[in-house]
Amino acid sequence: MRLATLLVSVALIAAPALARDSLGMFGTWGAFSDPQAPGGPRCYAIAMAAPSTMQRDYQPYATVGTWPRQQVRGQVHFRLSRRLLPNAPITLIMSGQRYALVGGGGDAWAADKRMDAAIIAAMRSAGQMTVSARDASGRGFTNSWSLDGAATAMDAAAVGCARLR
Repeated sequence: MRLATLLVSVALIAAPALARDSLGMFGTWGAFSDPQAPGGPRCYAIAMAAPSTMQRDYQPYATVGTWPRQQVRGQVHFRLSRRLLPNAPITLIMSGQRYALVGGGGDAWAADKRMDAAIIAAMRSAGQMTVSARDASGRGFTNSWSLDGAATAMDAAAVGCARLR
């Protein structure tokens, strides 16, 4: 139950909105809909990164979001644990595949819709994903996420948004 409370807390911090509805907890992932979000309804699956004793500037999490009115589906976003070194590579590793992410500050995204789709497809069958980058001082760091429940949470978020068009 503690993980569920933490995920809800991260969701509240991660995405300001007027009202959020829980669509369920699935393994280490949660699914939420936000029918009154600024800019229109949205839904997302979210998970916190694995705990770490290393320095953190931010609480890291990963999301897969959908904004039906903007025709945006399956957008992958990572909030990383540290401020990023400008223009340094950000790499997602999952099931032996590497994806070059884009980002800045403490955030990273897929480079385009095609990469979003490839990452989501890999998330459905992988057990874990890890993002590696360099922090603002040039030190390397990684954040890892369990993918237990990710596929179901992503599906729940997509179904949740199908009702919010």
